[in-house]
Amino acid sequence: MDCGVAKIILLFISLIFWAAGAGLAYVGHYVIKSFGSFENLIQNKSNLIPAAIIIGISVVMFIVGIVGCCSTLGESKCGLSCFFLIIMLIFAAEVTALVFSFIYRGKINGTLESPIRESLSKYNGEKNSDTEAVDSMQTSLKCCGVKNYSDWTNTTYFSRNKTLPLSCCKNSSSPQCNGKLEQWEQFNTEGCEPKLEKFIQDVLTYAMLVVVAFAIIKFFGMVSVCAITCKSRRSGYEPLYA
Repeated sequence: MDCGVAKIILLFISLIFWAAGAGLAYVGHYVIKSFGSFENLIQNKSNLIPAAIIIGISVVMFIVGIVGCCSTLGESKCGLSCFFLIIMLIFAAEVTALVFSFIYRGKINGTLESPIRESLSKYNGEKNSDTEAVDSMQTSLKCCGVKNYSDWTNTTYFSRNKTLPLSCCKNSSSPQCNGKLEQWEQFNTEGCEPKLEKFIQDVLTYAMLVVVAFAIIKFFGMVSVCAITCKSRRSGYEPLYA
């Protein structure tokens, strides 16, 4: 790679590190917020490890962007060496986050049924964490029960009220849906377990794709630093504006 081109690429990468840091911070926040919406239904909190790593990386990337710009414009070999080292560490952290995301994405299968059933058994229609978690899940995912809406018939809430929660209704504000089983056509008949599982997998997949994209940027950054360093050792550091 030509040294002048490498410098331009490196400067460009340094500048987009700030934007990338903001992007990764958003992704990490999005993953945590998505999991937080169903906190009572997801027992394996280790699923948040990739998000925590991503947020940590985003903070470091703001610092890296500053170091990269100053090192490239100031033609500092020491700064570029530090820049390379930091990029390599971030690259390794992103690979780690990617691996964790891949592992936990595969572990989700079959782990949601028990906590969802437990929340359904604690559901009483009043304002508490379990009731709000179930209503939020059924409304946002447009689902009802664990496998299907009939799961509610085995709950204490149904035994007392002989109705399903209004959050099972396709349109919870519709007066036509009062939760009675005779109106099953008014319910979201699909179960929540497969939909919640798909939702979590989609969130982790989204995070993985973003991490891969930024990891590729880091790779080109490391290649550019290597090209500049090798060129400068042979013929001296070439000014960016030459």
